Amino acid sequence: MMGPCTSAAMSQHIGKLYRSAVSSFIFFLVVDLGVTGGGANKENAAAVTHVTAQPLLLTPEPWNLLVTQTPAKEKAKEGETVTLNCHLNSPQHPSLADLMVKWYKEDEKGQMDLLEKNVTILPNNSRIFTSGDLSQGDVSLIILNVTTNDHGIYFCEVTLPDGKVVTGDGTKLRIRRALGLFGIEESIGTIIGVVAAGIGGIVVLIIVLTPQLRKCILCMRQESRQRLAPPVWKCPLLHPGQSGAKLLITC
Repeated sequence: MMGPCTSAAMSQHIGKLYRSAVSSFIFFLVVDLGVTGGGANKENAAAVTHVTAQPLLLTPEPWNLLVTQTPAKEKAKEGETVTLNCHLNSPQHPSLADLMVKWYKEDEKGQMDLLEKNVTILPNNSRIFTSGDLSQGDVSLIILNVTTNDHGIYFCEVTLPDGKVVTGDGTKLRIRRALGLFGIEESIGTIIGVVAAGIGGIVVLIIVLTPQLRKCILCMRQESRQRLAPPVWKCPLLHPGQSGAKLLITC
């Protein structure tokens, strides 16, 4: 049974409704802010993750290949087999099997290509070829049955994938051969050096001795003239003013 509707009761009832409405408004406001903020945080995290996942564009590191030829000088006798060593080394450890290797020789006639793109290019020539494993950096050159025509300086050249060309320091090959009946082995360079030294010594000797020879020739000529000249005779002659006095004159 409802009580009497007084002004005090009405005021209390309106106060309760007002407090209930305010509490509901505050509750829904807090919930809405939480949902909105959470969504924004999720979007920001997704954005950050998306930026981090982008691939980085890196400039490829340039090749740094070292071509080493050993020895610097090599000697061989006609008919022997010669191996000219060449080794490749790179800090990047790339696939060496894809490199292009070239060998060429330089001598007094100029430059002559021997191998190009890892293949011998000399026609009808099976004496010259590469040995070793290219993937391990071994591109050594083998020459069978060498002759005096094989002397010269041999260079190992490598072309990198980026087009850069790297060349070794070269190996100088000298061929020895037997001369004369006694089988004396001398290299071509030694023979030329000895002959040139002999000729030079003779020229110097002639220049030094020429003045002395001239003096000797002049002395010999003077002695010959004196020997061929007529003898000088001294004849006694009496002076007309003095009796018994003698005057020597040349006859």
